Amino acid sequence: MSDQAKFQAAQATIVRNERFIRIADGLKPELISEEVEPTQLVKVEADETAMHGWRAVRDAEIEWLGSRELGKGQSVIADFGDHRVGYVSFEIKPVGSPPDAPLKLRLTFGEMPVEMAVPFSSYDGWISSSWLQEETIFVDVLPGKVSLPRRYSFRYMKIEVLDTSPKYRVSFFNLKCATVTSADRTSVIPFAHADPLLRDIDRVSVKTLEDCMQDVFEDGPKRDRRLWLGDLRLQALANYATFRTDALVKRCLYLFAGVPDDRGQVSANLFIAPELIADDTYLFDYSLFFTVTLYDYYDATDDADTLTDLWPTARRQVELALERLDERGVVRDEPTWWSFIDWHESLNKQAPSHAVLIYALRRTIRLAEAVGCASAEEFERRLADAERAAMESLWDSEQSFFVSGEGRQVSWAAQIWMALAEVLPPDENRALMQRLLSAKPDIAPTTPYMYHHLVEALLVVGLKDEAVHLMKRYWGGMLKNGADTFWELYDPGNPDFSPYGSPLINSYCHAWSCTPTYLIRHYGL
Repeated sequence: MSDQAKFQAAQATIVRNERFIRIADGLKPELISEEVEPTQLVKVEADETAMHGWRAVRDAEIEWLGSRELGKGQSVIADFGDHRVGYVSFEIKPVGSPPDAPLKLRLTFGEMPVEMAVPFSSYDGWISSSWLQEETIFVDVLPGKVSLPRRYSFRYMKIEVLDTSPKYRVSFFNLKCATVTSADRTSVIPFAHADPLLRDIDRVSVKTLEDCMQDVFEDGPKRDRRLWLGDLRLQALANYATFRTDALVKRCLYLFAGVPDDRGQVSANLFIAPELIADDTYLFDYSLFFTVTLYDYYDATDDADTLTDLWPTARRQVELALERLDERGVVRDEPTWWSFIDWHESLNKQAPSHAVLIYALRRTIRLAEAVGCASAEEFERRLADAERAAMESLWDSEQSFFVSGEGRQVSWAAQIWMALAEVLPPDENRALMQRLLSAKPDIAPTTPYMYHHLVEALLVVGLKDEAVHLMKRYWGGMLKNGADTFWELYDPGNPDFSPYGSPLINSYCHAWSCTPTYLIRHYGL
């Protein structure tokens, strides 16, 4: 074990299950590579009607790249025509006198035009600026070929000549990207739809999932490039409707089960390289999603062996969650980052987290029955208790909404998750979602992650037309704003929203936004 892994284990007291890790390693996929070239040269122009205030416009045919001679202070932007994840290479030739000094270049990669326009030096957010895709390189020998060792996630690539010497300029040739993914595009379940917008939303959803499918289901190929449980659950659902790369879901489940802490809780996310390391972030809802993801996997595959292997880990997540109940039988609230639910700084997590527990308990009972576990009856009792506590302590009969925390907050998230958990009878559940759409509480969804749950809640209660309308408005809004893949963050009322301090560092290909393909296909929209 490396020094880093030893430090992590000491901090989180990780208990490694080497058999599970070996099973996961045996399921590691081969990556599929395809060589692609840019389609045109572009420039970026300020446009207040465009996303983040910048738009890419055509500059020249890509064939002009090799004929352009760039000197100090000059640059060019190549457009690869679609979102790409892979490794970039290019050739450089000097023009003029023999090169008498090294060539200094800055290479900037962007998923959106704003990343080509706004200097990364302006970023002042709270997560590391090292996520910004930029590097400075020196080329000592010309002519030459540059093959970048880092994997990039981008559509646009800016090449800036920071310095040469007064005696020579440079031209660039054979610019290429060797894309990588574990998703086999030819295996996608065929799909046709009469509605062109839903077809486009499905297509971009599949592309988003494809680019996030690497040797695990990554949350985002730009950032964070690791395996998060909340994203995995949604990616797995989309996968069952499209690629059917079910072995990758299985691999990820075994990875999580391979490194729980000494209480048996699985981490919210994992680092895969240089070796498997569990992050020291533990989230109430994400741990429960291990159980839910196993349920969905078993439902999709009937893989009884995997269920038998992983059932103890799944059961333990629910047992630990039940330990968090207070004297009323409600999930205990606290001011720390104990549950995710959504990126909204004012959102109280208590009521939606309690609903996630109920949602997970329903699926835990079915798993227990499938493995013949006697604890099924106990979980049924705990489910009834949790539902009763929700109605006695979290339901506000005057407002006809579920409330959360000491401030009795009414949020979209609380109603959405209570609807998904089916706490109310069907007619009342439907009425709850109708009231939500009408009342529009201030604490609203801010991410595609929560919008997914909103759309699915509408479908669960039978409001299909409202669900389709919302999907078209929200994910269609991303398409209208130039999305090649769907984004980590999109707030139509605040397009520049970023919980990190700047849209420069947002991920514009993000796993939790790929679910419209699941919603459209699974629910027959």
